[in-house]
Amino acid sequence: MMMNEDDTREARERMVEQQLHKRGISNTRVLDAMLRVPRHVFVPVENRNLAYVDAPLPIGHHQTISQPYIVALMSELLDLDGSETVLEIGTGSGYQAAILAQLARRVYSLERIEELANEARQKLDSLELDNIEVIVTDGSCGLPEFAPYGGIIVTAAAPNVPEPMKEQLDDGGKLVLPVGGQSGQMLECWIRRADRFRQKHVVPVSFVPLIGDYGWETDERSSSSWW
Repeated sequence: MMMNEDDTREARERMVEQQLHKRGISNTRVLDAMLRVPRHVFVPVENRNLAYVDAPLPIGHHQTISQPYIVALMSELLDLDGSETVLEIGTGSGYQAAILAQLARRVYSLERIEELANEARQKLDSLELDNIEVIVTDGSCGLPEFAPYGGIIVTAAAPNVPEPMKEQLDDGGKLVLPVGGQSGQMLECWIRRADRFRQKHVVPVSFVPLIGDYGWETDERSSSSWW
């Protein structure tokens, strides 16, 4: 059954209250962004009735849209005030980029799969979000031409923290990413202070692998984990 505008608004309100606020997400700017952005727009039609369930969903090409709680948590960890230029690694559906667009001055989002990048651009354009640029490239290398960034968010799992991302982070900026093996990782937050970095372990997570020069060479997961 298709959801009308009132239904999707009510679903987002429930999502924000039950899945986010009650689980400890307290940043009002993040909660407002999650309320404004229609997640169902970024979910394939066949799964649109599940758009506001707190779970990752397949978007094709062995990729997923992250569960709402993880999107909110990673966004909150960046602690943005709206003046920053932010780099996202792994556009995927475009949903995380849409949330970041509500929180930052400018968002650059990198995606290695051209078809996903094109689909994300169309969805972001349909919402008239004009402060996002989606670029097809190896995201594991970052994007040095627009550095430094007030925040960097990686929506794929890296075996180690890619050095280019640390180098491209502004003083006081935060890097949020999952680090570990392809079957499970720890969400980490790195804060830069001059040439020093402070690391914080946040919560165990499970993301698709970051493929590229500073990530994994191939996706080594079993086919059963590809949706």
